[in-house]
Amino acid sequence: MSRHMFPALACALAVAVVAVAGQQPGGRQGGAPQQPQVRGGYTEAGTLQVRIVEFTADRASIKPGESITLSWIVENPRGGGGADPVAITPAIGRVAPRASRRVTPQATTTYTLTAVGLVTPPTNDGNPQKTGPVTRTLTVTVAGTQPIAASDTVARASDLATPRTADGKPDLTGVYGFGAAAGGGGRGAAPPAPAPGGIARTPTLKPGSEKYRVVRGPTDAGLYASCKPPGVPQTFMAPYFMQIVQSPKYIVLIHEYLTLPRIIEMNAQHPVDPDPFYMGHSVGRWDGDTLVVDSIGFKDSEFQNIRTTEALHLVERFRRPNMGTLEYEAVIEDPNVFAAPWMIARTFPFLPEHTRIDEFYCENNRDYKDLFGAKP
Repeated sequence: MSRHMFPALACALAVAVVAVAGQQPGGRQGGAPQQPQVRGGYTEAGTLQVRIVEFTADRASIKPGESITLSWIVENPRGGGGADPVAITPAIGRVAPRASRRVTPQATTTYTLTAVGLVTPPTNDGNPQKTGPVTRTLTVTVAGTQPIAASDTVARASDLATPRTADGKPDLTGVYGFGAAAGGGGRGAAPPAPAPGGIARTPTLKPGSEKYRVVRGPTDAGLYASCKPPGVPQTFMAPYFMQIVQSPKYIVLIHEYLTLPRIIEMNAQHPVDPDPFYMGHSVGRWDGDTLVVDSIGFKDSEFQNIRTTEALHLVERFRRPNMGTLEYEAVIEDPNVFAAPWMIARTFPFLPEHTRIDEFYCENNRDYKDLFGAKP
């Protein structure tokens, strides 16, 4: 399933569609186990096994100095255990699941395509899913040369130094994947420890502000169902890529979801009375190797099931400790809603195989409530 699937429809499918394939009460005749349920949306995508569809070279034999084109198609990679989702050795490294690359091998070379993902899905009898690699190789013969020694290691982006601009600042330019909450954790985990300086990691509503808490009913398809921009920092929670384009005067963040841009003017001042926008009004400055972004001028929005107001104020910090990692922190303040400022933190992986995000067009903002059927 494409990562560009319209999230509103996916959410509706995940809630409203649960089809059972080939099942009858009591199972098949002879006691065979029932078939797994076929589920819609992202739930079904999470059960698909990794597969290398093809891995080819346009020529198997070349003369010294000539080039060949490698092409490959991989389905359902997901990575795991620190491994890249899709990579080619030797020398090439992490690549997109479906792409091609022009290479000029100096000697006879065996290329290995490795894809990591689900190799054994979960079963109804309780066996857990297993994640691992699948591989495919091909050899390109270079006339008059000896085969080079095989190698299955390439430098990961997280092992490389932070790139820098001509003025010595960290270069944040690049495409980044969906972020993980810093420090891990998940449902049922203990609340994260307070941030440095005693800032809480979870929100506390001020007295009398319970009206800002969002409570969704069974027919509410969710925040993303309306095609309305989710605002900041909620946009960072959407499971899509983002791209940063950096220059000395402006830094532009483009979120793939809804193709939402944020233009950060460096070393500037906020207007006295900014027009409210879903993405706010942002100015930035460098504090050593940390990009500090101050944002005001937001429309009423929502974050973590709490509505925010035009008084929302964000101070965000971006750091790139190495080539492969973007660290993000945001201190959130809204005196109409929260008793005190609080902070979130995430990390975003750099995706060297991507040079730009794709267009996202929210083509239908219809009301999805009729998909849930008539009320009794």
